[in-house]
Amino acid sequence: MKKGSTVFLQIVIALIGIGVLALMLWEPHLEGVNAEATTLYEIYFDDPFLAYAYIGSVPFFVALYKALKVLGYVRQNKTFSQATVNALRIIKYCALMTAGAIVAADAFLMINTRSTGEDAAGAVALGIMATFASIIIATAAAVFERVLQNAVDIKSENDLTV
Repeated sequence: MKKGSTVFLQIVIALIGIGVLALMLWEPHLEGVNAEATTLYEIYFDDPFLAYAYIGSVPFFVALYKALKVLGYVRQNKTFSQATVNALRIIKYCALMTAGAIVAADAFLMINTRSTGEDAAGAVALGIMATFASIIIATAAAVFERVLQNAVDIKSENDLTV
């Protein structure tokens, strides 16, 4: 892969991370529960669901960081190395943890809205789509991990035969 392509992909991943972080910090100011809050403490520390969203987003950002590392390995011609395989394994686990956090949040929303009588169909639908996206990312990372692990094994056997 050309150096320019990997740098472009790293820039795109960094921009995705910055955009998601900015959205996570900006959105609570507009949300219905926190729209009337006057201090930052009321916005960020009085809402347990918001704290859960921030904690649940940690695996997402770890996966983005590991994706940057994988592209760095590709740029350094270290694609077929154990470090790349390990980074893909971490991406897979982070995607599964993100999917689990989204499913738990959807379950909380469904239980909470039954007691209050509100309708959370839109939020649950977005959660289902995000869960499927996380599962697709985990599956792709698992496939890439397996293929690269086989390539690393073959490479190490060939290095030993010389």
